[in-house]
Amino acid sequence: MITIKEPHEFEWNKGNKDKNWLKHKVKNEECEEIFFDKKKKILKDVLHSGKEKRFIILGKTKKERLLFVVFTIRNKKVRVISARDVNKKEVILYEEKS
Repeated sequence: MITIKEPHEFEWNKGNKDKNWLKHKVKNEECEEIFFDKKKKILKDVLHSGKEKRFIILGKTKKERLLFVVFTIRNKKVRVISARDVNKKEVILYEEKS
């Protein structure tokens, strides 16, 4: 697991603003909420870090929805690449003690 400083700002533009809602019914606000989950897990996304470093975060929203979010950091801003509900294996990973 890795740690990052708490995000101060998120980047939402026309390229990523509503795509997670259209594809997986995940709102932008839900993506942001999981970064503040005290039990969140953050991993390097080594398979998809070609041009830029990508990370995976597993975390819960305020309504206890457990999400899998891929993101990168650009100009000190968090940019969400994709977001969806977790699968069974990811639930286990989230529940593991650090």
